[in-house]
Amino acid sequence: MPSYRSIGNSGLRTFPIALGTMQFGWTTDQANSEAVMDAFVEAGGNLIDTADSYGPFVSEDLIREVLHPYRGLTIATKGGLT
Repeated sequence: MPSYRSIGNSGLRTFPIALGTMQFGWTTDQANSEAVMDAFVEAGGNLIDTADSYGPFVSEDLIREVLHPYRGLTIATKGGLT
């Protein structure tokens, strides 16, 4: 059973490792991105890191496409480099 950590007083509890998605839609196609996401969630992961400036095909767009079967994930994003 994975050990989760609290994020301040927010009530959020996350896996201690985030799944970085910079390659989603860039060097990793949708099918492989889904396989990576499946493996991460199956291992107990629930923290997804992305940004609006990742790759020529924005990883946030691909994440939106593959998130539908998942519940309880925390998405961390950044902005400003568009």
